[in-house]
Amino acid sequence: MNDKQYATEQAGDIDNAVPRRRKTRQAVVAWGERRVTVGGDAPVRVQSMTNTDTADIVGTAIQVKELAQAGSELVRLTVNTDEAAAAVPRIRDQLDRMGVDVPLVGDFHYNGHLLLTRHPQCAQALSKYRINPGNVGKGDKKDRQFAQMIEVAARWQRPVRIGVNWGSLDQELLASLMDANAARAQPRDAQQMMYEALIRSALESARRAEELGLPGEQILLSCKVSSVRDLVAVYRELSRRCDYALHLGLTEAGMGTRGTVASTAALSILLQEGIGDTIRVSLTPQPGEARTQEVVVALEILQALGLRSFTPSVTACPGCGRTTSSVFQELARDIDEHLRERMPNWRREYPGVESLRVAVMGCIVNGPGESRHADIGISLPGTGEQPAAPVFIDGEKRHTLRGEDIAVQFIALVDDYIRQRWGVRAEAHG
Repeated sequence: MNDKQYATEQAGDIDNAVPRRRKTRQAVVAWGERRVTVGGDAPVRVQSMTNTDTADIVGTAIQVKELAQAGSELVRLTVNTDEAAAAVPRIRDQLDRMGVDVPLVGDFHYNGHLLLTRHPQCAQALSKYRINPGNVGKGDKKDRQFAQMIEVAARWQRPVRIGVNWGSLDQELLASLMDANAARAQPRDAQQMMYEALIRSALESARRAEELGLPGEQILLSCKVSSVRDLVAVYRELSRRCDYALHLGLTEAGMGTRGTVASTAALSILLQEGIGDTIRVSLTPQPGEARTQEVVVALEILQALGLRSFTPSVTACPGCGRTTSSVFQELARDIDEHLRERMPNWRREYPGVESLRVAVMGCIVNGPGESRHADIGISLPGTGEQPAAPVFIDGEKRHTLRGEDIAVQFIALVDDYIRQRWGVRAEAHG
């Protein structure tokens, strides 16, 4: 058998590995004219949470605006005191005046039943509630206080995320499951029982909410843990046992590289398996770092998986001994920053521009090839190469740049390409 015959015989249909989404019920989180659908056929949604004191109306509104502008489609607020609850409608009013229509989610623990009933304007200003069944009370109070919150949600027709967290798991439920497990002929290990307690808490609370009158389409579930392997195991089983929309997030993921890598690893596995309808990357900000970093990471995860496109992608080589000049590194950085800065306006002016692919390469080895695969790409000269930079547009070499201002020239070409390609679409739909 020759090489050609072998290649033909071995060739088959190669799956492009686009995740097939698990079919879930669809919830609608709305404010005014803004409707964010979650679950069903809707795209995976990105959400985040403020870290301001909610009673600080101006400071919280500013951070919500920053998170929304970064790409967060839902923003959660801590509602833990009467002052915070009273501030929520004023924050909503401030956001509306600023033209920020992102839906707000109220995060309730311990006293949510009191705050939602004492402050009906807060209940109305929020577009969704998050309830932790491990923190709604103990004994008889638990059922009564949970029911109060669900009844408010049903009255205002607000969706609810029942969010279980292994750091605040219902201890009564866990103890009951542990006792039953100990009586088994072959008891399961403690870790498996922890998984079961998380899942059971979410599912039993959801069933109870439906019994109280909240439609199943308005219920979302989450079971958050801080270990990648635990999160994957829990959500695989949770998704097998229900069709509620699921919120994914690695709780207390950490800061910096560790938190980013851990969240990416966990969420990517589940999303690739079609599990997950909304995500949050729970990063601890570095001192002085913007809260928006967690949104940027979430967007990058979805874009890297091919699930959504938010901003043009920039392919750049890592550099090697052939690329001793820092020009390509600086150009890659400048292009990336330029695209991100312009995207808020470009989204309105040039619909579809988020799918743009740019390549910035540092030498001749892979430079021309990668540039041809991109919509527009440049191959900068490496060590010992001619001081010229070919530019490829739609797979063809169109320009050769020279001189000290190659970066400025290339950015101008990128802007011109965007105007020519997506500006025509905008005019056609205008």
